[in-house]
Amino acid sequence: MEKEPFFSAKNLKLLTEPLGRSNPVTVLVLGVCSALAVTVKLEPAVAMAVAVTAVIAVSSFIMSLLRSTIPNRIRIIVQLVIVSLMVILVDQVLRAFAYDVSKQLSVFVGLIITNCIVMGRIEAFALGNKPWPSLIDGIGNGLGYGMILVAVSCCRELLGSGTLWGYRVIPSSFYIANGGVYENNGLVILPPMALILLGIIIWVQRSRSKNPAKR
Repeated sequence: MEKEPFFSAKNLKLLTEPLGRSNPVTVLVLGVCSALAVTVKLEPAVAMAVAVTAVIAVSSFIMSLLRSTIPNRIRIIVQLVIVSLMVILVDQVLRAFAYDVSKQLSVFVGLIITNCIVMGRIEAFALGNKPWPSLIDGIGNGLGYGMILVAVSCCRELLGSGTLWGYRVIPSSFYIANGGVYENNGLVILPPMALILLGIIIWVQRSRSKNPAKR
């Protein structure tokens, strides 16, 4: 049987749909806790997005490879073992190459194990599909999750600190202390504002989508 092209229309749909009408955060409302917790700054938000994408993509690929050999009664245990292994590897890579970011993320890297998106995509897709589509589905959902993190963190860091990725965006001369008229909005960096911003994004997403995916 002829192998389906890696970038076939079906596979591209798996990659792109989570960026829009099937977004795991705004439509399926999964992974919200970490989306609220790590979005004060852009840098840790991007690191978290990359970490989740790596974990979900590789875990889905491995579970798809093993799906026919795992007894149903222990599949959840096997999933947890594989996801835990991936999370440990990601955590060690962050500690080795981005230690400051790892400290900012704190326990939230370890909590990827309980992220609803990871376990949900394994259960809903990887256990019933071939490895390559499962890998692409994992990448797509990870990117969809990361897109929301980046959007929220950009708003919070820019309006709350006047910076992006730690670099000054709003000139110092604009601030009241230097004779300007601007002052950072401290409310934006508080946890309630993350929830408000995410709620606005969900509202916009659902109002623009004529046929939102079912939960």
